[in-house]
Amino acid sequence: MLANLLSLGRLILGTLRDLAPIILVIAFFQIAVLQQPVPNLDRIVGGLALVMVGLALFVQGLEMGLFPIGEAMAEAFARKGSLAWLLAFAFALGFGTTVAEPALIAVAGEAAKAAAEAGLVATEESAREAYATGLRLTVALSVGVALVIGVIRILKGWPIHYFIMGGYILVVAITPFAPVGIVGVAYDSGGVTTSTVTVPLVTALGVGLATVIRGRNPLVDGFGLIAFASLTPIVFVLVYGMVA
Repeated sequence: MLANLLSLGRLILGTLRDLAPIILVIAFFQIAVLQQPVPNLDRIVGGLALVMVGLALFVQGLEMGLFPIGEAMAEAFARKGSLAWLLAFAFALGFGTTVAEPALIAVAGEAAKAAAEAGLVATEESAREAYATGLRLTVALSVGVALVIGVIRILKGWPIHYFIMGGYILVVAITPFAPVGIVGVAYDSGGVTTSTVTVPLVTALGVGLATVIRGRNPLVDGFGLIAFASLTPIVFVLVYGMVA
């Protein structure tokens, strides 16, 4: 019990160290530049304490649960020797984690609202929900495809930079043909997919797979799946905008 409390205390202190630059920047501009007292200081301090505890518990949860299960399942599928099941697992993992991503849900809702205000979709709630759902499913599908490509790359040992450069060349090539109103949403979709739910499991998948395959380096080959998960949504949402 004492050891767990000490571990949690170290995590909270580490979180405070990570948040220190943000706290110092806000304090400097509030006090030195704006020269005004901090409003609702007691609420801000209390909220900051909750953030530190929450982040510490979140990091601990990743280390205890998500990372181990992701690595274990990747190793189990690799040892099973079935490429089809491994690729199916990668696609399902990418699709499932992305469609449940809170950041994507929020961005899709805001995009639907903005599209309705701009007259691109009907203003009825059902139309906005259909637009947001279509956007979420498109991004989730793209991340599933991205993980399939990433797993194949790890298995084959192909260099990642060719895929990344080719992907961004494709993004630049199709951007002029996409509706202006979807371009910003497409570019933001690449960022919101790499958030709290998706990143830990996707990273664990890549590292676990590279660890169990002979001749693969977990550092060199295990990472990079997040780059695919950030790139493919841009392409898919641009195409979604041209079609929808």
